[in-house]
Amino acid sequence: MSLRGKDLLSVHDLSLADIEDIFALAKQLKTERKQGIEHHLLKGKTLGMIFQKSSTRTRVSFEVGMWQLGGMALFLNSNDLQIGRGEPVKDTARVLARYLDGIMIRTYSHAEVKELAEYANIPVINGLTDLMHPCQALTDLYTVLECKGELKGRKMAYIGDGNNMANSLLHTCAKVGMHISVATPHEYKVNEDIVKEAKADAAQSGSVIELVNDPYLAVKDADVIYTDVWASMGEKSKWQVRWQALARFQVNSELVSAAKSDAVVMHCLPAHRDEEITAEVMESAQSIVFDQAENRLHVQKAIMALLMGA
Repeated sequence: MSLRGKDLLSVHDLSLADIEDIFALAKQLKTERKQGIEHHLLKGKTLGMIFQKSSTRTRVSFEVGMWQLGGMALFLNSNDLQIGRGEPVKDTARVLARYLDGIMIRTYSHAEVKELAEYANIPVINGLTDLMHPCQALTDLYTVLECKGELKGRKMAYIGDGNNMANSLLHTCAKVGMHISVATPHEYKVNEDIVKEAKADAAQSGSVIELVNDPYLAVKDADVIYTDVWASMGEKSKWQVRWQALARFQVNSELVSAAKSDAVVMHCLPAHRDEEITAEVMESAQSIVFDQAENRLHVQKAIMALLMGA
């Protein structure tokens, strides 16, 4: 089934075939870029990028990616839009849809992204909400595929806060048949509705989903160890409480040694070194953190081309 004209709000909405199409095109575009081959699949098209949360990787990868595809990206800070002054989301959606060929939005409320997609008759891409981070999760598993050669039957251990990243990794692993063990404190567990959705997909794909409170149990036999910051944007005031709950979930050399000897370590960045992950592990030979960061460009180009292309 073609992705053309559709939205990407959650990986749960994608089929396995959709994910395979994204990965195949990402590989092709990455190879062509390395060879200096131009691929103007979105020539003459424009992407509007709405940012209510600041970002390094999201802004640069989407903006550069759109340019490499032959199109143009517009940076739209929410303070510069009428949506930041109280205009209803549905009004902004219908106006932007008459100017643009696609919208990427990075914001707080997932409901706001769903409303934007409901009223905009052009593709809407979720660049991040407090609930989900689908583009990052797709990038992560594409990176694992590059590194390990296959996804089905491999095991990922997610360690730390049960945040939007954990939610989207649950969705994505469950779709492709990759096992995932999520280790979080009781206070910061993953969203229960997301777990139900992921388990439904896992029943079809053969993925095994584990929710534990012991990071050492999670990393046993893991091919991939993944972590993220302990306090996301808007949660800094709760830092001290979070640190106390999450301190034993740090990804350090001792924890990494409890996984498979060839396990790789991932982090979606930005990283707070020596908090959720040690500098030693970040800079180790097992870290593929910066391969992840690069692949945001290639995977998101594939997403844009498939949703917005001819």
